[in-house]
Amino acid sequence: MSIKKIFGNQIVPPLVPPRATQKAGGGKPGAAQAKDKVDFSSVLQQVNKAKESKGMADVQRAEKVASLKAQIAAGTYRPDLHKVAESLLKHIREDDNDGRL
Repeated sequence: MSIKKIFGNQIVPPLVPPRATQKAGGGKPGAAQAKDKVDFSSVLQQVNKAKESKGMADVQRAEKVASLKAQIAAGTYRPDLHKVAESLLKHIREDDNDGRL
């Protein structure tokens, strides 16, 4: 059986005309008009706040990177060697625990 046979010779079903909607103010006189209302969940609001703060964090990160690049170009960048060594040892331990070494 082919799809065309479902609706006769048409591939898509016939369109149904839209139902007539009641115009604003066309209801009963004195009746309260219902208004559309949208409530966003607190989760959605938190997501929006996170997106906004991410944008601010990106700006701060870009400023920090630009500052570091300027220090490197000027020859004034002096990294904390203890922090560098600490970070390297941490990654070596993680790799060792993963069985990579």
